Amino acid sequence: MNDPDSKTSKRRSTRHARITAFLQVILIGSIVLSALQGQWLAAVATVGIVLLTLVPAVLGRRFRIYIPPEFELLAILFIFGSLFLGEVRGYYTRFWWWDAVLHLGSGFLLGILGFMLVYAVNQKELGNLGLKPSFVAVFAFSFAVALGALWEIFEFAMDWTFGLNMQKTGLVDTMADLIVDTIGAAAISLAGYGFLRTAEVDSFLERWIERITADGRDAAGDADAEAAGQPDDAGGPDAAGRRRTRNAARSGPGR
Repeated sequence: MNDPDSKTSKRRSTRHARITAFLQVILIGSIVLSALQGQWLAAVATVGIVLLTLVPAVLGRRFRIYIPPEFELLAILFIFGSLFLGEVRGYYTRFWWWDAVLHLGSGFLLGILGFMLVYAVNQKELGNLGLKPSFVAVFAFSFAVALGALWEIFEFAMDWTFGLNMQKTGLVDTMADLIVDTIGAAAISLAGYGFLRTAEVDSFLERWIERITADGRDAAGDADAEAAGQPDDAGGPDAAGRRRTRNAARSGPGR
């Protein structure tokens, strides 16, 4: 299909892929530089970071899940900022606010992820389960806070096992991180709740959910059609029809 929306989506994906590739080139250059300087721990850590930046794309292809390029880029930027700049390059100690900003961002990202997952399950492939907006918002909030807590457990385990200093000031750092995570998760959950309660809202959450549910299904359908030797534009509702369906479901019972 060669409609304008498809072309715009492809241009957006290409732009974000180039930014991702640029960050990965920086990481690879850092690996080479660290190896030349004999900083083998930093080199190995950066190799692991490079592999982590590949996880979103690998998961999307492996499980045939459409991941909005904006979300994928934000996830890679977070990995770059927290693990490479924060841990390897010491930004956590050089800039006192670096840790707080990243944990606030992680709260946003994880909240968005939890929100999109439960919304997709509620409205699309598994049928409309009639989940209330309040439940979806609470799930997204709990999802983000739980993963933030697991990350703090991981930091403690790394410090205890390998003698690292990921927790910095210990209990104070852990509690500050959890509080900031909670603030970010609460903000995005409230935004998601407002999105579900309002039938006509043009927000990034709406656009991302539209693409993660509609484009993901279209991509899977295209793959199935290609395997069956059928054209990829046969059948299926257009984006406007999907939006009308979504708005009707959102304005129906189960609030």
